Amino acid sequence: MPTVTELITYPVKGCAGVPLTEAGLTPAGLPHDRSFLVVNDRGVFRTQRTDPLLAVIHPDISSDGTQLTLRKEGGGAVHIEVDTTSPRRGIDLFGEQFRGIDQGEAAADWLSGTLGTDCRLVRVPPEHDRVADGLIPGTSGYADSSPLHILSLATFDDLNERLTAAGKQPLPMTRFRPNIVLDGWHEPHTEDRVLRAEVGDAELGFAKLALRCAVTMVDQEAGIKAGPEPLRTFASYRRVPGGGVAFGSKFSVMRTGKLAVGDEFTVTAWMRDEVG
Repeated sequence: MPTVTELITYPVKGCAGVPLTEAGLTPAGLPHDRSFLVVNDRGVFRTQRTDPLLAVIHPDISSDGTQLTLRKEGGGAVHIEVDTTSPRRGIDLFGEQFRGIDQGEAAADWLSGTLGTDCRLVRVPPEHDRVADGLIPGTSGYADSSPLHILSLATFDDLNERLTAAGKQPLPMTRFRPNIVLDGWHEPHTEDRVLRAEVGDAELGFAKLALRCAVTMVDQEAGIKAGPEPLRTFASYRRVPGGGVAFGSKFSVMRTGKLAVGDEFTVTAWMRDEVG
């Protein structure tokens, strides 16, 4: 029986994660996950694909979501009283149009100085009703798609074994930015075959495989691109029909509830493996 070994939420899309020991799972995933987004002056989203320095910004958000602090080692910090009532503005996320609430000049100035380019910080509005697609659809804030990314240690260890066998350095888990890390399966990519599962009081449903992009090549400690791994190795064994490479799986929240590190992850329905 696999168990949860890590829970990580990412309050600001692209910035560092915040580890949790327990959490109340919401329809949009772990508390505050991707509820803030850094955009340019035209409202187009920024991620580590183009701004790898986002990785070294560490958010700290209060449990009620009213206070947000952004910190960078050696670069100071900015404290934000989270605004949920100001007029909405349009934002562009992967070409889709959504709304966001601008978090003011202090946040914009600090982020612009830290990243060296014009930035604004927006929060997902309370009425946000985005539908995340997939086999079992769900909802999410400003995540790429589905609200939960699950990765097993068996999958992660298999990659690092392949890297070291080829004389390359193993990679840390932070490269893959999972929300839930599982331990207890012996076979890699078992998470790809889970259709439905229960963990804590919550129920999850499989949405899609997690297609991997250039973010996996960003050194999360230094905030610099350090490729070509792992994408080069993924291309040798994790290609999927239609193009791209997959590593880990995305899940939707079918029933909210409390979950914690150490909880058992009980699979209630399986499906056939889609990746050879």
